[in-house]
Amino acid sequence: MLDKICQLAREAGDAIMQVYNGAEPVDVTRKSDDSPVTAADLAAHRVIVSGLNTLTPDVPVLSEEDPPGWEVRQHWQKYWLVDPLDGTKEFIKRNGEFTVNIALIENGKPVLGVVYAPVLGVMYSAAEGKAWKEENGQQMQIHAREARPPLVVVSRSHFDSDTELQEYLHQLGEHQTTSIGSSLKFCLVAEGAAQLYPRFGPTNIWDTGAGHAVAIAAGAHVHDWQGKTLDYTPRESFLNPGFRVSLF
Repeated sequence: MLDKICQLAREAGDAIMQVYNGAEPVDVTRKSDDSPVTAADLAAHRVIVSGLNTLTPDVPVLSEEDPPGWEVRQHWQKYWLVDPLDGTKEFIKRNGEFTVNIALIENGKPVLGVVYAPVLGVMYSAAEGKAWKEENGQQMQIHAREARPPLVVVSRSHFDSDTELQEYLHQLGEHQTTSIGSSLKFCLVAEGAAQLYPRFGPTNIWDTGAGHAVAIAAGAHVHDWQGKTLDYTPRESFLNPGFRVSLF
């Protein structure tokens, strides 16, 4: 199943790249929450939903671009959680730091995840307690790793305006920082390139499900600021609490 989901992510990535590499400027519209959406988001959504419905017709799909109402999903115990294009702001800036995110949720936990960055040509995947990175045709198992001083990865689009995060980093002690877009932040911790990803600003469950799956399979933890693991059991709101991805 994981190989099939990786292939589906690649197909969605191909659909995104047709827009990304197009001669025309990217047409951006705004959703009700003022977040941006492009033709690439919608094209990837159609590819993924169609593919998942073919692969697992009995498992419902929750995609950012067409989330079912609460009355439909309130009793779901198993579902696909999809962000067809995570990092739309990075896509619009054309910096390559955006991903296709697909996760399988069972009983509130992400048990399978795929994060694919089509411009970077990097695929992260996880299932059954193991995580992998594939790049340049080479696949390797990845593990979270400690380092001193720790490298802290932060959001490229939100860092300057997040005073809570800046205060946290001020109190953290000796560390280094780097910034990157989308769910790649989870993956940097998962592969041991970074040690901590703190998040105070708002995220939705489709932003985190796939990266969460990769991080925990690689040995990291994804906890809210009260120490509880992020939970994907259906609830009316799609918003996550603040959280951190770390080795502790």
